Amino acid sequence: MKELVRHIKFPLNFDVERLKNDVENIKNDQWKAHYNTNDYNGNWTSLSLYSSDGKSDTILVSPSIDTEIIATEILNDCLYIKEILDGFQFKKVAVRLLRLEVNAEVKPHSDHCLGYEDGCFRLHIPIITNPNVEFILDNQRIIMNKGECWYINANFIHSVANHGTEDRIHLVVDGIRNEWTDALFFQNNSENQFQKRIRLIKNEEKELMIAELRRMNNAVADEIIAKMMKE
Repeated sequence: MKELVRHIKFPLNFDVERLKNDVENIKNDQWKAHYNTNDYNGNWTSLSLYSSDGKSDTILVSPSIDTEIIATEILNDCLYIKEILDGFQFKKVAVRLLRLEVNAEVKPHSDHCLGYEDGCFRLHIPIITNPNVEFILDNQRIIMNKGECWYINANFIHSVANHGTEDRIHLVVDGIRNEWTDALFFQNNSENQFQKRIRLIKNEEKELMIAELRRMNNAVADEIIAKMMKE
């Protein structure tokens, strides 16, 4: 069996100026600090364009085929981004803008069930970035340029540091796999490169994950905890 695909740069390119114009419509106080405060240094902020309750400050996501999300007030000022999202013919379970400010870094970490082989995947579209951003995925540096569209297998350990002089802002979309996305993903990769491997989570790892979720103290976190307790 071939190795799982870590990342893909799709043959999609979006208008950088229109993307930047959308972002410039967002007020600075609308950005909220990311909830995983132990996972980063400096300022890492986020806002939702779609969320479970239609509020832009609801940034905790739980990728699931049952998740239903609603457009937030921010999307009204991001018409080009809405056009891009409408062109993606798959169910979205989270749509956010993530901003990593100058001299900030996200520590090495991995996410849960966010590889295409899991049926749920993550796309990155850089809007503002610079050559001194270091995104490391499974010990390999990935350079994502403005207006490009990338799949990142977030199950693998990844980190990012902004050593430049300009904040880094990405549009990040979590979606559910379907026939439309299969056609996109399989253009240059074979289907067996997206076969799910069984990964057993150690009891200690699970306990740490559950403890972190409990600190969030909200309904979505409680739902994830309940699912993990059954596994």
